[in-house]
Amino acid sequence: MPAVLLETHLGSLPLTARGKVRDIYALSPDELLFVASDRISAFDHVLGSGIPFKGRILNRLSLFWFDLLRPIVPNHLITADAKQFPAQLEPFFDQLEGRSMLVKRAKMFPVECVVRGYLSGSGWKDYQQTGSICGIKLPAGLRESDRLPEPIFTPAAKIHSGGHDENISYKMAAKTIGGTHANALRTLTLKIYEKATEHAASKGLILADTKFEFGLITDESGNEQIVLADEVLTPDSSRYWPADSYSPGGPQPSFDKQYVRDYLESIRWNKQAPAPALPREVVVRTSEKYLEAYRLLTGRTNL
Repeated sequence: MPAVLLETHLGSLPLTARGKVRDIYALSPDELLFVASDRISAFDHVLGSGIPFKGRILNRLSLFWFDLLRPIVPNHLITADAKQFPAQLEPFFDQLEGRSMLVKRAKMFPVECVVRGYLSGSGWKDYQQTGSICGIKLPAGLRESDRLPEPIFTPAAKIHSGGHDENISYKMAAKTIGGTHANALRTLTLKIYEKATEHAASKGLILADTKFEFGLITDESGNEQIVLADEVLTPDSSRYWPADSYSPGGPQPSFDKQYVRDYLESIRWNKQAPAPALPREVVVRTSEKYLEAYRLLTGRTNL
């Protein structure tokens, strides 16, 4: 297994954020550098082990989806070719090559755009308690992992204190960002999900749910334009299930971090810092799951 990159260090370049996975640097008032590390988080904590290939996989998958979704929505990407980055980044080529992208700085909406086609995760918990998700009433008697009658838009408020993002109603989203923007984001989210589920199905995968982030960029004519930003449709932000083993009535095998979560539950970690390191077998298996998702979705093997 190759060495993992847990943190980037780019000299005097201003670090604007170090998230659970990505390091974000300010290049100019209009441009940011996104670098996908090999960090992995679970239960809102970054773990003590990195996952080989993970940052490259997340980066390549986002690029794949940005390109596929371009007819539906523009995105914030300028280039992911490290050889085309500004000269000031040349000394850091080894850290950046294959795992970074230069993007336009966008004014991000403070709402995560979650779409669910199946009943799982926090949606399943909400349904068990209320029969609804984010105020949307669902039919009685649904089982965990059941397909919903139609995909639903279930936004979440971004929480920057390290806790879970909070599910909110569409009405609350509209109050937060305005009715016009809320309607536009709901429409885009459902269109993207439709396209993505079609592609995933053609590869033998079910896209159960996912989340998107959008922002506003001012174009050359001075008009504001909604763009798809951050990462998109990776195993970090999306729940992919193998279609051939789909069996509603309980949790499904998935291509996300569930393998890591199951291990942490098995050792009865109290989910408080410091987060534990992972044994080699869990690291290797998790890396293999991410690689498998990448290969299935893109048809590519190179990273």
